[in-house]
Amino acid sequence: METLEPKATIMDSSAMRRAFTRIAHEILERNEGAAGLGIVGIVSRGVPLAEILSKQIGEIEGVCPPVGKLDISFYRDDIARSIAPVLHATNIPFTIDDRDIVLVDDVLYTGRTVRSALDALMDLGRPKSVQLAVMVDRGHRELPIRADYVGKNVPSSRSEAVRVHLKEVDGENSVTIWDRNTRKRG
Repeated sequence: METLEPKATIMDSSAMRRAFTRIAHEILERNEGAAGLGIVGIVSRGVPLAEILSKQIGEIEGVCPPVGKLDISFYRDDIARSIAPVLHATNIPFTIDDRDIVLVDDVLYTGRTVRSALDALMDLGRPKSVQLAVMVDRGHRELPIRADYVGKNVPSSRSEAVRVHLKEVDGENSVTIWDRNTRKRG
C-alpha cells in the first residue's frame, strides 16, 4: 500500500496552542467581547477547531460562545463530480440572525469551501456579520475570499497537501505539509 510521506511539520502542538490563543484574543478585540458571538465549524475539521476556539474564548472572557456545525455537502460546486457525497448533519443550536458568526475551517485554499459555507449559512438566517477563522492559509485562491483570523500563512505549491492534525481526531495537534509526488511503501 502506498502512503504519502510528510515533507515537514509546519506547526507543533505549542505553536497551535499559541495560534488559538492569539486568534481568540483577536476575535474578542474585534467584536468587543463575546456577547452576540456564535462559532460555526465547517464539517469536518472545522468543528473541533470551533470547539477549541470557543473554550479558549471562554477562558479569556468567562463566557463560551455557542458552537454549531455546518455541513456544506449539497452546497459544493463540485457535487456533480461526486458519486455519493458524504452527508453530515448541520447542527446550529442557536439562531444566527443578528449574531456575529465566526466561521471556522482548518485550511483555506481555493476559497470554494468557504463560498459553499456562506451559501449554507445564509439559508439558515441573516447574521449580523460573518468572519472567517482558519488554522492555515495556504494561498492559491480561485475566489475572492480572505480570512479574518489566521493561525499561520503557509505558502505552498499546488503539488503539496497541507494537513491539520487534531488531538481530538488524530491523537496529536500539528500541521504538516506533504508532497503528493513523494510516495512511501507502507
